[in-house]
Formats: sequence, structure tokens, C-alpha cells
Amino acid sequence: MGWETAHAPRQAELDACVTCGLCLPQCPTFRLTGSEAASPRGRLAAMAAVASGVATVDDRFEQIMGLCLQCRACEPVCPSVVPFGRAMEGARAEIAAQRPGSGRRVRALLLGRGLGSRQAIRLVTFFAALSQRLQLHRLPLRLVARITGLRRIPFTGGSHIGEARPAAAPRVGTVALLAGCVQDAWFGAVNEAALELLTAAGYDVTVPAAQTCCGALAAHDGAVADAERLASVNVDAFAGFDQVVATAAGCSAHLAGYGEWTSGGDEMAGRVADVTVVVARAIADGRLPALPARHAKVAMQDPCHLRHAQRVTAEPRQIVIAAGYEPVEIDDTGMCCGAAGVYMLAQPDTSDELGRRKAAQVRAVEASLVASANPGCEMQLRANLGSGYDIRHPIEIYAEALRGEST
Repeated sequence: MGWETAHAPRQAELDACVTCGLCLPQCPTFRLTGSEAASPRGRLAAMAAVASGVATVDDRFEQIMGLCLQCRACEPVCPSVVPFGRAMEGARAEIAAQRPGSGRRVRALLLGRGLGSRQAIRLVTFFAALSQRLQLHRLPLRLVARITGLRRIPFTGGSHIGEARPAAAPRVGTVALLAGCVQDAWFGAVNEAALELLTAAGYDVTVPAAQTCCGALAAHDGAVADAERLASVNVDAFAGFDQVVATAAGCSAHLAGYGEWTSGGDEMAGRVADVTVVVARAIADGRLPALPARHAKVAMQDPCHLRHAQRVTAEPRQIVIAAGYEPVEIDDTGMCCGAAGVYMLAQPDTSDELGRRKAAQVRAVEASLVASANPGCEMQLRANLGSGYDIRHPIEIYAEALRGEST
């Protein structure tokens, strides 16, 4: 039967894999199961079988692709530079096209329409806040228990949408800030820190009112039409700015890949940067200060879409050092924490096991402050670490240190 969509895995991507196996020890699901089908090499082989007509997009194919976290840990070690993340999104697009069902349609509605609607986000925020106040996470329901990883959020959520703040230092350029679908409402302190630091570094910062969800979760789940629509809206919303900055690693990684999703996406992708990169550069240039050492440790957790997809590792550590802290490594390989967007709901057993392993890595270094630059990772860490740990974005840690110096 083969492929049916324009986003399907490309033959050049499948042919590039030389089946060397270097990806195997980097893959979290292979490390958990030891199954070839749970490895990048095995998944590419399954895609190639469908492309050649040997296999079809059936239950087994969906299971093989569904177990993948799309963490992209395989990409940095691949000698053939196989764009595995893009191929996986193509495989998910094919599953959605060839095996539509009520469950998938509901997910597409939530990920494509719900996350792109501010009204829907406000409604979900209200009920999430209510659940926290009523302590519903104590109920023996796996889905409800996920709210233990959330920060305490206000009933109405926060919003920086539509804000424009001028540079507080000699102007060096303009920045459009991606507010994010839930980032602004549930992790608003991160966006506030970004606004403070970017303006202090000399940027005029705008949070365009016309923007929407970046579309990463829709793309990862194969909701092609929604991912294309959301990307198109944002390309228009972010036109004319020197840089487009995101405060969530998953969002910045997806924005950088907009060339796959909409006309004008390549041009915008060239202006995209994760906030850790922009802030670290400002510190290195002397536009933001380095603070005195405070002789306290910060456990560094690398979100997959920062470390593996964007190859950004030094910058979060430079920011933590500039805040006066000592960064402490917890995992040289950058194993996925298991959050992976909606993966924690779709594959809860695997997600929970990886979450427990990541929490154990943090506990081993005996640091109560943890730096993580992605909201899903932060939620996973908080849910698995429990009380006694403070999980913050690196720029929050730095912004809070700066505020302390000014008082």
C-alpha cells in the first residue's frame, strides 16, 4: 500500500541508515526493552518495509512507532546524519491518514484546535487550578495524578500576549517572544523572566497578539493539517522581527523546523533561537552581568529537544554559572525523562519508568535545585521527585539571582 501523504518518510531518509547500531545504546526504549523494534534502526526498517510494499500501516506498525519518544537522542551519534525526527513525524502522519479513529480524532482536536485556542486554554487552566485546590491528584486515577507535576497555577492563568517592552539598555535588536500554548498560563514566571532579561540585554521585545501554539504536539502526533495551519499563523505573526525566541525547548526546536510545515518557514527558522542561547550570548557579550559565586549546586537536566534536536548544552550551564551557582551533571548521555509531550498519557508505563530513573539521577547528586528548560520535563521531574526539590528554568534561576542583587 505504501505512503499516502506528502509528509511520509522519504526514501533518501530511509536509505541513509546503514544499520550500524550506534543509535541503539542512545535510545531510551531500546535500553528499557532490548527489542530491535524499539530502536531507531528497527523503526526505520519498519518504515522501509512499508515504503517498499512488504508491510502495511497496520496495528504492529502503529505500536512500533507509538513507543518512540521522539527524543532524537539517536541523531547526534548517527554517522549518516539520518533526520530521524522528521522521518518519525512522517510515519505518524501516515498512521493518522491511514488509520483514522475516534481516539485519534479526539487527540487531533485537542492538540491542533484546543492548544491553539486561548479560550480553551483558559478553561483548562481553570479546571487544572481547581483540581490542585481540591487535591484531586490524590485520587487513584493515573490521568489526574499528572497534575502533581504542575506548578501552582492561578485560576485565570497569566498572560503576556500582546505585551511590548522596550529595551532597558542600548538597543541591539528586536525580539518576538513565543508565549506558548500552556507556557504563558502555567509557567508564566518563565516568560516574565525572559521579558526581563531580554529587555535588560538591549532588545525591544514584543509578544505578538496574532500568534498561536507552535504546533509541535500536533506534528508529533501526525495531525498534519493542524500543524501546517498553526505554523502558517505564526510565520505571519513573527514577520519583521530580528529574532523569534521561545522559552520552551520543544517549541524552539519545532519553530526551527518550520520549513517542513509552511511557506516562509525556512526564512523564519533562520531567526529562531531558544531563550537560553540568547541570554547566554548576552552574558558572554557583557550585556548581562555575571554574579558572585554563592557556593550552591544546581542539577542540570537537559531536555531532549534542547540537547539532541538543537545541540544546545553549554548555554544553560553558562546561565547557571552567571547566576552564581555550580552546575552539576546528572546524566552524561542525556537520557529522556519520559515526558515527551502527550507520551506521558499515551504510554504511561514507559513514561513512568523513565521518570523514576531520571529522578534517581537527580537524587544521586544531592542538589535540591534543578534546572530544566522545558515544561514537560519540569512536570515529570516534579511528579517523580516529590517535595524538597525546586525545579526551575535556567533563566528563572538567573533572573531571580539578579533581582536578589538589586534589592
